[in-house]
Amino acid sequence: MGDVAKDLAAGTVGGVAQLVVGHPFDTIKVKLQSQPTPLPGEIPKYSGAIDAVKKTVSAEGAGGLFKGMGAPLATVAAFNAALFTVRGQMETLLRSHPGAPLTVNQQCIAGAGAGFAVSFLATPTELIKCRLQAQGTGGATGATSAAVTEAAAATAASAGKYGGPMDVAKQVLRSEGGVRGLYKGLLPTFAREVPGNATLFGVYEALKQYIAGGTDTSRLSRGSLMLAGGLAGASYWITVYPTDVVKSMIQIDDFTNPKYSGSIDGFKKIVKSEGVGGLYKGFGPAMARSVPANAACFLAYELTRSSLG
Repeated sequence: MGDVAKDLAAGTVGGVAQLVVGHPFDTIKVKLQSQPTPLPGEIPKYSGAIDAVKKTVSAEGAGGLFKGMGAPLATVAAFNAALFTVRGQMETLLRSHPGAPLTVNQQCIAGAGAGFAVSFLATPTELIKCRLQAQGTGGATGATSAAVTEAAAATAASAGKYGGPMDVAKQVLRSEGGVRGLYKGLLPTFAREVPGNATLFGVYEALKQYIAGGTDTSRLSRGSLMLAGGLAGASYWITVYPTDVVKSMIQIDDFTNPKYSGSIDGFKKIVKSEGVGGLYKGFGPAMARSVPANAACFLAYELTRSSLG
């Protein structure tokens, strides 16, 4: 089996592990990010992550924590396969000779290139996921088709605007400018994925080399791989979290009456209305998710990759 096929297979397995472990945390993150700013004298819908978990489970059952998982699960194979494959190919280009270990700086470059490539897959997936997760928070969730009848509209209002991932895609394609509508938020996705993955893979390699005491990291234990992967995942979010908040707000913004004209406008308005803290809404669950989810992802990737030879 060639290197590309190995990276495709191992990246897919790693991505599934990451998604299953991390999605409930991600749902709470998006709910906190997308809840509307309370008016003076009002209390926010969710007082924090634990409150959001309690209210979500109370209103929707445990399944509410996995809402929106269909879209990333359907594309996780393509996303993670692309991420690890592009990274692998960039590693090959950056090596001074076949088999040579890469420096931490070279891993950062490989990660940045992989982040750029996967942004084209991440943007529509994230848009669909965020719209489904934000339902019921009171945040904007796009335009309602004028063709919906009064009875259907009442049903939609009680059950949520979107029936599932495919329904989000259909409504966006029909009412929000076709394929272009699915790529709303592409620029902030670039701004998240490029520096985020440069940090992710750079920190992962740096920690592996530190634990191994040199550039040969092939004998590291599973615990060491999980530790390096978990801390690398945390470093990803520390680096790019405000960008992720802006991206989420733009992707759930109303199409016909948008609150934000673009990424910079979104950044300014969030800071103006909520202060710098507004850029860190949901940071707790994002960090709580990143460590176990990325530990699972990197461990599954490394074990699958080594089992393939």
